[in-house]
Amino acid sequence: MMVAWMAGLLAVLAVSAGLTWGARVYALRRNLLDEPGERRSHGVATPRGGGIAIVLTLLLACAVAAVIWPKAGITLAVFALGLVLVAGIGWWDDHRPLPAVRRLLVHVIAAALLAGLVWHATGNPWQALLALLFATSLINIWNFMDGINGIATTQAILAGLAFALVLPPPYGLAGVVLGLACLGFLPFNYPKARIFMGDVGSGALGYAIAALVCLVSVRTDIHWLLLLVPLSAFLVDAGFTLLSRILSGQRWMEPHTQHLYQRAVKSGASHIFVTGMYLVFGIFSAAVFNACTNLQPRWEAAVAIAWLILASGLWLLLRKGMRN
Repeated sequence: MMVAWMAGLLAVLAVSAGLTWGARVYALRRNLLDEPGERRSHGVATPRGGGIAIVLTLLLACAVAAVIWPKAGITLAVFALGLVLVAGIGWWDDHRPLPAVRRLLVHVIAAALLAGLVWHATGNPWQALLALLFATSLINIWNFMDGINGIATTQAILAGLAFALVLPPPYGLAGVVLGLACLGFLPFNYPKARIFMGDVGSGALGYAIAALVCLVSVRTDIHWLLLLVPLSAFLVDAGFTLLSRILSGQRWMEPHTQHLYQRAVKSGASHIFVTGMYLVFGIFSAAVFNACTNLQPRWEAAVAIAWLILASGLWLLLRKGMRN
């Protein structure tokens, strides 16, 4: 049985890698390229849309899981539908840019599907509303933060594994599958980018991670604030950058290069170094999360608040240093 499971997980990795290669061939034939520009952090025209490989791998995994665990079929189908909606609007946008409002509407609809699952599992409408807001936010945060080689993929791998370790069997497999699907894509994007994830992948990753957070919140007693810790690198950078743009009167929904990771690259740091630093911070975040999941709820919340304050202070310090 163990051999079969290992073979299945290796198949996830292989399928993702193979589909990524196919996505690159498709993008080159269709001339689907991200051109360099002042609002981008790369200097060479690069194929985009490779994230479709991660999406298709996750959908295949959902189909297999529905056969193995038929009682979970409806839940898997609802998740898959939301994933298709987010990835579909992203795929469309990768081919022909769409208005931000139209994309956001689809994101909200997909997030509402997750919220419905949470409401059904808990009977708590407020928890469902929180899931709706969180999922919508995370879809866009992962999109905003997918701006340099490997950063969105490595953070997703860390989050998937961190949550997998606290979920009871067989739910933990969801995090492992997410991590492996991303790992199959990673060599094509880091350290050298042969293809970008595109909106089809970044938004879908945010949605998948939001679904994983919802699953942990329903299947464990971990305080919801602690669930933010493995995601803190992206939450803090995206959150503070968005706030600063709103307060300064900028058109915050337009593309830009003002996130901390983008400023670091503009100041001369390499994509490898910056992604590596975010990876190191993410490893510490995941370690703190996994070390504290058996505490009393009030202490879990206290640890989460302390960690988020620490991350915020580090962000402000680094941002000030780059400004100077």
